[in-house]
Amino acid sequence: MDEVLKTHEVIQSLDKSVAVLQTQLASKSSQETSLKGSAPVPRQKVFMVIGINTAFSSRKRRDSVRETWMPQGEKLVQLEREKGIIVRFMIGHSATSNSILDRAIDSEDAQHKDFLRLEHVEGYHELSAKTKIFFSTAVAKWDAEFYVKVDDDVHVNLGMLASTLARHRSKPRVYIGCMKSGPVLSQKNVKYHEPEYWKFGEEGNKYFRHATGQIYAISKELATYISLNQPILHKYANEDVSLGAWFIGLEVEHIDDHSMCCGTPPDCAWKAQAGDVCIASFDWSCSGICKSVERIKFVHEKCGEGDGSVWSAVF
Repeated sequence: MDEVLKTHEVIQSLDKSVAVLQTQLASKSSQETSLKGSAPVPRQKVFMVIGINTAFSSRKRRDSVRETWMPQGEKLVQLEREKGIIVRFMIGHSATSNSILDRAIDSEDAQHKDFLRLEHVEGYHELSAKTKIFFSTAVAKWDAEFYVKVDDDVHVNLGMLASTLARHRSKPRVYIGCMKSGPVLSQKNVKYHEPEYWKFGEEGNKYFRHATGQIYAISKELATYISLNQPILHKYANEDVSLGAWFIGLEVEHIDDHSMCCGTPPDCAWKAQAGDVCIASFDWSCSGICKSVERIKFVHEKCGEGDGSVWSAVF
């Protein structure tokens, strides 16, 4: 009986090793290949890629982010060159080819040069699909150690984010964020309704642990896994649930880091005064900073790490 158990353990260990090697091989291969069907091109090696999820109607939000925590112009280029940190607003296209919405984004990008355009039709109920396409597009373009998704109504301290992720760089498959387990909402016509509620067991059950969708980070192997398996990864109604579901059954380390979900002042301000600067701040009640266009500057003044912090961060 002991021999059978030992054999079973050896087989399990081999299965895990093969799975890891397959992911690493795919990651190595994708270092020399752009998007499917394109000519092979070398990818830029960087530390992290941050995709800021945004919409056509969110120009004021984008400008408020540019005026606070996101570097602009030459400083954005310098951040990429010296620190290997890529920051881009990610957006798809409208359902109508070359619409006025698309042309407005083209014009804005020509001015700021801070967009990552996705092969995706924009729509609130398509966030899970957009997330898959973001990771696939980012993996094809940049060879990063980490890939981060953040909403455009969240305040971020780039130096704290970089130094925090650096502490996990030796871990091959890591999923970092504020882990939660909210209720599965079966009732129709409510926010965050889950049409596939029956898959999660009895009524009143909660979801498995997953990172809240305002901001999270994943390591290279996990982003590569999403890129390779994009066509067969199931999309649930809620984007953060979808991402968590894609990692169930994989050898993934979940890091529950509550500095990625601080409240707005006074919460993040008290922590900053105590020397515990937050990575990200937002209001749970609004799933982002409430009235972010008007308030993000105030949050930045009270909870920001200082303009030079990302340059002095060691990672």
